[in-house]
Amino acid sequence: MKPKLKRRLILFSALLLGGFIALNGIAYRQAWAMMHFTGEAARTDKPENLSPGEKIKVLFCGVDMPRPRSSLTPDKVGPACRAVVIPETNGIKLGAWYCPAAPSGPLVILFHGYAGDKSGMLPEAVAFLEMGCSVMLVDFRGSGDSSESYTTVGFYEAEDVAAAVNYARAQLPHSKLVLYGGSMGAAAVLRAVARCGVQPDAVIVEGIFDKMLNTVRHRFQAMGVPSFPGAQLLVFWGGVQAGFDGFDHNPVQYAAAVRCPILFLHGAADPRARLEEARRVFDAVSAPKRFQEFPALGHEAAVTRFPAEWKDSVARFLQTEVNNTVP
Repeated sequence: MKPKLKRRLILFSALLLGGFIALNGIAYRQAWAMMHFTGEAARTDKPENLSPGEKIKVLFCGVDMPRPRSSLTPDKVGPACRAVVIPETNGIKLGAWYCPAAPSGPLVILFHGYAGDKSGMLPEAVAFLEMGCSVMLVDFRGSGDSSESYTTVGFYEAEDVAAAVNYARAQLPHSKLVLYGGSMGAAAVLRAVARCGVQPDAVIVEGIFDKMLNTVRHRFQAMGVPSFPGAQLLVFWGGVQAGFDGFDHNPVQYAAAVRCPILFLHGAADPRARLEEARRVFDAVSAPKRFQEFPALGHEAAVTRFPAEWKDSVARFLQTEVNNTVP
């Protein structure tokens, strides 16, 4: 081989290696930023709302995600509500609000989405109280009144779901137990059923994604940039940092373990967890199931945009599948 050609090959190989290392370094930093809450820095806006300069900053430096907190108090849900602390065997403590209604009615435990806290489920909780249900709103680890400062997008949060269920079974006896999860909360609920032995009487999931990789892909697409190989690297390094396989965190696989009635609520225009992906999770369930689609709804709470339709769908599900009465 001629010396000149050899030097060019060496230079080209060095550039490839340098680019590979740099790309993985950026992905590692992005994954850390997405899964670890910061101090008081302003939260990065939605990908669709970022300017070109802000998008470049996010692509290279990751997002700013302050710890989710709320100034609200339990009485904002209802006058009888009170704060409770849910212990876990690994030392994690979860903050929650418990609001009792009729003892003969079901208890609905609500779990929030990514980078949120229990106060974000307030509209749903109020609606459930109006239906005669007791409710418990739970902060996942890292959020609100809970300990820790990280998130795993529903993976380890499944253990938080299990802890909340165990606490409710032991401390808050009710006739039946219903789990309600939004987005990441929905993924955590299904994983808790599949991997933690949780056996509720019914499940309601809203804005569910089918695979971790797909929901990460959509965030790249929302910024108008190709998702490959960034999404794959982000899922890989996020899993490495948290100690699990991110490519194996898939609600579409957890869904097969559901044995109780389940209601799916989903926006037809959801850009984070697309309608066809939610349908795949729905199709994987063999238990009694229903799917309620909301037109023109994005990745947001249906109860705030379509309150009448949401309440009608949820009330019918509770009456027929939980209370065993004809609506």
